Amino acid sequence: MKKKIIVIGGVAAGASAAAKARRDDENAEIVIYEKGPYVSFANCGLPYYIGRDIKERDQLFLMTPELFQNRYNILVKVNHEVIKINRKEKQVTVKNLDTGAIFTDNYDRLVVATGGSPVKPPIPGIDLDNIFTLFTVRDVDNIEQALAQGNVENVVIIGGGYIGLEATEAFLKRGKRVTLVEKTDQLLPYLDQEMAVPLQIHLENIGTQVILGDGVKEFKGDRVVSRVVLESGKVLPADLVIVAVGVKPRIELLKEAGLEIGPTGGVVVKATLQSSDPDIYVGGDIIETVHLVTGKKVRIPLAGPANKQGRVIGANVVGGKKYFKGVLGTSIVKVGDLTAAKTGINEREAKEEGFAYYVSYTPSLDHAGYYPGGKHMLTKLIVEEHSGKILGAEIVGWQGVDKRIDVLATAIYASLTVEDLENLDLAYAPPYSSAKDPVIIAGFVAANILRGEINVIAPQDLKKSLERGEEWQIVDVRTPKEYKKEGYISGAKLIPIDELREKYKDLDPQKRTAVYCKVGYRSYLACKILRNFGFKEVYNISGGYMGYLSDVGIAPKKDQTASAN
Repeated sequence: MKKKIIVIGGVAAGASAAAKARRDDENAEIVIYEKGPYVSFANCGLPYYIGRDIKERDQLFLMTPELFQNRYNILVKVNHEVIKINRKEKQVTVKNLDTGAIFTDNYDRLVVATGGSPVKPPIPGIDLDNIFTLFTVRDVDNIEQALAQGNVENVVIIGGGYIGLEATEAFLKRGKRVTLVEKTDQLLPYLDQEMAVPLQIHLENIGTQVILGDGVKEFKGDRVVSRVVLESGKVLPADLVIVAVGVKPRIELLKEAGLEIGPTGGVVVKATLQSSDPDIYVGGDIIETVHLVTGKKVRIPLAGPANKQGRVIGANVVGGKKYFKGVLGTSIVKVGDLTAAKTGINEREAKEEGFAYYVSYTPSLDHAGYYPGGKHMLTKLIVEEHSGKILGAEIVGWQGVDKRIDVLATAIYASLTVEDLENLDLAYAPPYSSAKDPVIIAGFVAANILRGEINVIAPQDLKKSLERGEEWQIVDVRTPKEYKKEGYISGAKLIPIDELREKYKDLDPQKRTAVYCKVGYRSYLACKILRNFGFKEVYNISGGYMGYLSDVGIAPKKDQTASAN
């Protein structure tokens, strides 16, 4: 019997579901209703079009209604909003936004992928002209129209998440003076705070004014925005504002239809992506799914999971039996010349979830040091105690971050341990990696901790201990040249590693001792030496001095350097 499949929403999950359904069933009747004027566009590419990395507007469109019809025999109706779902009659009510006409359409299976909408907080003045979100092609067109008027010099970005950071880079490339405002005390709140430090330093180095820990009180201007007033009282000149403070799921239609909504604010679905109504399948930003590390329900609006969910739905609506297992929240963002990435859970989340865990930091070059052009990345692993299972990973660096985070995401998905990381067989040639890849180095260091071969202290834990006034004997085993040029931890005693066997008597073996070098290897050797000489409590500062400063080879801000000396 011929099935009638209606898809509500024609971007990531919806378009993927429709295409997969057609591949698996040539006879099904498939209709996509899309509220907006475009179907299957690359919303993740929008900031890169503003920054002119993507040159042509047409490159943003992955499919068109005509191509859907000709290639897949799928009818796409853009500017058509589904305003009601009648589950009893298996019918949807649709409004043609061009004509205002309202009609009904029947379905055998319904796919809902309405996605999200950008949060527009109720701040006085937010409806002034030249205040935009950056979420749709229409948003980009409006922004380009404002820029074309030629009087935009000062751009204020509200929000330091993915879209805010990408928008910041885009407007810098367009030659604008950019101020980035984030209400929390760090950029990219999905990372642990210390891992976000390089992003702030780099953005400031390339010309961005970064304001943290301050929110927006009011937008001011005469019809067109001209100033942003912050909660602190600071006033920022603004010819154009991008509001990027989050995305909320568009679930009103499903709420009205009586489908079950979970505590995360997402639609409850089975692994088959069926909702509480077995004939209605839901995917994308509006569903809650299982986090593969915590086992808890989460709502993580990312394009990768949305596309995979669409494929599962497309198979199942025509009789297949595919399952969506869950998410790790793997993500990556380009910030100027830096890249930041995360997979699994961060340390804050591990603490909140009650995991017994430890962390490990490893600064590494992205490829062999003797081959030109190598640049540092800083990797942080969050590891379950006793089992050595990897709970999460974060990386910030200049090159090669993408492939390392993907290896680590695969490792977490496969429930590998840090001892497994030690034994991975990864590709090596000097232009691409080192014989000991950064992932393998991270495994070596974390596995040494797991086996009790070395005691470590995380830089943040040492800083907190020192702030509490607790006593530490801190030993710097770098060279005098490094000590003088790069700075040092306050109170540290310089004993180069090659002189330690002669000068260890200058230290007190009864005192709690923290040792560091640049990245943690020489200090690892020093800890072994000191333990063999009878020192009772010796800790390697994880990640060395680079880890202590959250440094990836950027010149630090003056106030950060001073605080470390």
